[in-house]
Amino acid sequence: MLSEGGSFMKGMVMGGLFCLLLSLLGSFRPGTEPKTEDHNHHHVKAPSKDELTKLSDSRVQELSNQVRVSCIIMVQPKFLVYWATALDTWSKHCDKAVFYTSESSKALEAIDLNEKDDWARLRKALRHAFENAGDLQWFFVAQPTTFAIIENLKYLVLAKDPSEPFYLGNVKKSGELEYVAYDSGIVLSYEALKRLVHVFQDEDKCPERGRALWKLSEDKQLAVCLKFTGVFAENGEDAHGKGLFNSKGVNSLISESMKDNPNNVVEGCCSDMAVTFSG
Repeated sequence: MLSEGGSFMKGMVMGGLFCLLLSLLGSFRPGTEPKTEDHNHHHVKAPSKDELTKLSDSRVQELSNQVRVSCIIMVQPKFLVYWATALDTWSKHCDKAVFYTSESSKALEAIDLNEKDDWARLRKALRHAFENAGDLQWFFVAQPTTFAIIENLKYLVLAKDPSEPFYLGNVKKSGELEYVAYDSGIVLSYEALKRLVHVFQDEDKCPERGRALWKLSEDKQLAVCLKFTGVFAENGEDAHGKGLFNSKGVNSLISESMKDNPNNVVEGCCSDMAVTFSG
């Protein structure tokens, strides 16, 4: 487990990050977007700083209630410290947070899917989340090593229609396949998840155990299955084109910024509307 000193420093970093980013939460005024029939765009923009204005606490709560997020957190007992950290920090900001595990654990509560294969386990978790969605319209899929600012995720999708097939995050490319990186978190709208659960039933397009000739990672398998339904990966960015879903931790991003942008470390580090950090 983490040392007391390490835990304290981790708490300080997380607390500082929340203070910085939640200070922006109280001042956002959502813009509107024209609807379009062509949904095959590749970039989804978060609100710009120019759209930030002072809002009352009641208005902030009202905005937050407009977008309700279901968090699907994939865990394993062998990574108990990360599981415990996610449980005690960012997952509390989800409107619903469910932990799905590969095997039961006496230490923490989770839904035991009794499945060792990573891809098959993720499929089961996504299907369970969809079947128990209730009135939740957005789904955030994460590993326990991911740290998320759910308020910023809500801002990103605030003006988006969940009845359209959104599949968002940190887009990577493998050959001709564009996919959302799992370690940075994956966002699915209700429509995207509905199409995904439907294609799960087609073993030719979306096999449960993967293709016989090759083994793809879960995030690539997910992209392949979604592609068959007409849903494509879209990169979450701020108004300046900076990515909101980070595959590195805060410390690494700050260190890189100190080296590359010594005169403006904060601006060079990461977007102030960042949704995730990893590691």
